[in-house]
Amino acid sequence: MKLDNNTGLVLEGGGMRGVFTCGVLDAFMKHNMYFNYVVAVSAGAGNGMSYMSRQPGRARVTNIDYMDKFHFIGLRYLLTQGCIFDAELLYDKVPNEYVPFDYDAYFNNPATFEMVTTNCLTGRPMYLTERHDRQRALDVVRASASLPYVCKIMNVDGIPMLDGGIVDSIPVERAMATGHAQNVLVLTRNRGYRKSGHDIKIPHFIYKKYPRLRVALSHRMRVYNEQLALVERLEDEGKVVCIRPERPMEVDRMEKDVAKLQRLYEEGFALGERFCLQHAGEK
Repeated sequence: MKLDNNTGLVLEGGGMRGVFTCGVLDAFMKHNMYFNYVVAVSAGAGNGMSYMSRQPGRARVTNIDYMDKFHFIGLRYLLTQGCIFDAELLYDKVPNEYVPFDYDAYFNNPATFEMVTTNCLTGRPMYLTERHDRQRALDVVRASASLPYVCKIMNVDGIPMLDGGIVDSIPVERAMATGHAQNVLVLTRNRGYRKSGHDIKIPHFIYKKYPRLRVALSHRMRVYNEQLALVERLEDEGKVVCIRPERPMEVDRMEKDVAKLQRLYEEGFALGERFCLQHAGEK
């Protein structure tokens, strides 16, 4: 597949596995590899924001250095903030104080950047952008990464939302529907991976106000495996290029081992750089 100005970029989530995406995107920025359309979900949305603001290294510092310094995952945050992550740190102190986010560069970037959330009322994905309002941009990216069961529901525009990965973990079909026939996918699982086990029906007392969300959660594993199969088929047909870990993942969604995170980041950077060198001069 040859890249052109209409090639889209799709960023999968995966919690702390997203440090792989940090590495890929840092390599992209090193080589001035930018896309006119980017769609991202969950951790991919958070990392994608630093890519859209063109701040290399920022996502790595936030995900790895600050994990070592602040240990921002834990049950105490679930009890005190309603989220397994330290949301006050990640969505307030980090972007507004510790590692300042360049809002002006982000808003002035002419490329389209969509973040995927799950609408709890409809059980369907929403693809949101924000080009002016700082707080809404932070609310959208937080909603995109608000994992079910361990994060409270976020309200954006008066709509209750959770992690976009519930219904659209790899939004390549969204990219294609918006007119991008060819896409580069940054994934956080090796080729051939499938979720094992079986979906279970979510009981009515969980998210009892949101029956359509329960339905979506009840089919989550099947939908994700179907997306993985679709991606591999598109890859074999030459319609997408995938940058993904080459070995089975040793990093967990809630990983706290900084050495593991650093190794995964370095793998992502190396594969991102290799991709840039292979496609130099195409865009």
